[in-house]
Amino acid sequence: MARRKPVRKRGKIPLSKYFQKLKEGDRVSIVPEISLQPSFPLRYRGLTGVVTGTRGRAYLVKIKDQKKEKTLIIEPIHLKKIKQI
Repeated sequence: MARRKPVRKRGKIPLSKYFQKLKEGDRVSIVPEISLQPSFPLRYRGLTGVVTGTRGRAYLVKIKDQKKEKTLIIEPIHLKKIKQI
């Protein structure tokens, strides 16, 4: 996985991504923002999950890790909303 951002993406973080609003039931993908310290293990990057609630300004995301369901607390800058068909 990449440890650097592409040249055109370097600099300030996008504020619209930092302040994005998600609702319960939204499907999201875990995409760590490299310029910030992620507050979750990197083995969860690229996984998809469902938003189940909020805790402060972070979101509770339920993922499936092999056979177990786990709940992660992740800030919105590390989440990318997935469009459902």
